[in-house]
Amino acid sequence: MELLHYALMSAASLFAIINPLAAIPTFFAMTSGNTEAERLRMARTACATAAAVLSLFAVTGMALFSVFGITLAAFQIAGGLLLLLVSLDNLRARRSGVQETEEEREEGAAKADVSITPLAIPMLSGPGAITTAILLSSKAKNLVYDGVLLLLFGLVCLACYGVFSFSIRKASKVNPILMNITTRVMGLILAATAFQFIIDGIKKAFFPA
Repeated sequence: MELLHYALMSAASLFAIINPLAAIPTFFAMTSGNTEAERLRMARTACATAAAVLSLFAVTGMALFSVFGITLAAFQIAGGLLLLLVSLDNLRARRSGVQETEEEREEGAAKADVSITPLAIPMLSGPGAITTAILLSSKAKNLVYDGVLLLLFGLVCLACYGVFSFSIRKASKVNPILMNITTRVMGLILAATAFQFIIDGIKKAFFPA
């Protein structure tokens, strides 16, 4: 039961922070001159790259903490605050500046292939998503939990590709109002996750067991 709760919480948090629906308008703007097949290829490459990036940081994150002398409690509090900033923008149905900047959007519009940058990094696997991956990894109790988390990176990014694929093939049927509502719901889930990370960090820092 605990493993199922961890898997569901992790999947919801990851999908909420990546939030492919919010990235679609920017993606369409950056690839306005590309064909449907080219857009699908770029989306596929970007989602696979994002899964690899998140897996890498989840595996190496704790080691990086020890190198820089950062405690898990400090990272949980800082990471929670970062996710909270992203969630507040999502609640207003806006793409957060933490996930992408105006300069990155302009640079992407001038590129022939946006799959690696800026789509995979930082739009899908930016600071917020990487922070979430590391924090979720810190909650893994054993190798089974680690395996489940790595599997979820692949599944969530596969779901993201499904969202991109549907949007590319059925662009005229994508309802902007529905997208905004979904983004706000994702923001609410992300805000709850952010507060949980902050609470866990405070407990570890000030009330160690």
